[in-house]
Amino acid sequence: MNFNPKHKATNLLLLIASFAIVSLILWNTNSFFKKFKEEERNKMEIWAMAQSEFLSLAVDADPGNLHIKIFQNNTSTPMILVNKDNSIKVNNMPLAFLKDTSLIRKKIATFSNENRPISIDYKGETLATLYYGNSEVLNKLKYYPIALLLIICLFGTVIYFLFKTNKTSEQNKLWAGMAKETAHQIGTPLSSLLGWNELLKTENINPEIAKEIEKDIYRLETITERFSKIGSLPILKECDIVEETKNAFEYLRLRSSKFIQFSFHSQVEHMPVLLNSALYNWTIENLVKNGIDAMKGKGSIAIEIIPHGQMVRILISDTGSGIPKKNFSTIFTPGVTSKKRGWGLGLSLAKRIVEEYHKGKIKVLSSSKEGTIMQIALKINR
Repeated sequence: MNFNPKHKATNLLLLIASFAIVSLILWNTNSFFKKFKEEERNKMEIWAMAQSEFLSLAVDADPGNLHIKIFQNNTSTPMILVNKDNSIKVNNMPLAFLKDTSLIRKKIATFSNENRPISIDYKGETLATLYYGNSEVLNKLKYYPIALLLIICLFGTVIYFLFKTNKTSEQNKLWAGMAKETAHQIGTPLSSLLGWNELLKTENINPEIAKEIEKDIYRLETITERFSKIGSLPILKECDIVEETKNAFEYLRLRSSKFIQFSFHSQVEHMPVLLNSALYNWTIENLVKNGIDAMKGKGSIAIEIIPHGQMVRILISDTGSGIPKKNFSTIFTPGVTSKKRGWGLGLSLAKRIVEEYHKGKIKVLSSSKEGTIMQIALKINR
């Protein structure tokens, strides 16, 4: 598919603008984080200075209101103060830490990695060492860029799937419109062929010729009906799944190469299922034709109908070269094909007919170098 260059340029500009905005936000966040960390460092240095003066005071000296105010205002930064006599004090931390020296050592190592310890000195003598960690606000701010990136990724994913869904919807409308137009275009020569065939019947020709032409005209009518139903909700009627499958199978058998062996087997004589006959027959034909293509026109095709609880399973097997297991889930995607010619729509249409219109399931049951078995599962109408 070719995209408009203007649209490509617009998308590129939007991508660059989005990247620039995200980069700016992350840069500002990082700058704010560093600034906040510096301010917290300054606050801790002031606290250490006040502590230094406090420790140097005489026992009976008045510490003054300033020192007390500084100590009381620090309520968010976790701290561990190790005095020169190895006594330990903690602030803004659970008191349980004081009872477990191993926890204290681990916390000191953690705080040392987060922030450079502050030495509390007085007249050249080290009175204590202050270890402090990041405050709760700083820790939350540290994870903000990650949360922002996750939100942006989530938003981008939603936008991507929105555009993808919109694009798929537009493609579906396009295919539906093309299918209906094709059905309309076929209708005109088809009506003419019906008239010519009736005229042939009045002539002195072999009746079998007119009969075979009539079969092919009926076939064209069926194809026209199929295309006309694309994009609209088909009407389902109770049909015999055995008879419908056999009819589609027999039509292909009579018109296929003699180098292909066909076999049909059903474990039941009749089985009622809600079907749209034209679309279901189309599915069977697509699967059989895919099998014939996989065998390169020579091999065996078999269909088996097996009741299974509330469901009936239709197995279509061939003796072709098989499908790689990694491709089991992608072969039903529109446009995916291993053939040199073709649009890769047969299996995607089959999946849509079975799963969206008939509420059944279709899958690759098994595949190897000896051949492939495709399975359709439909609900029995009881």
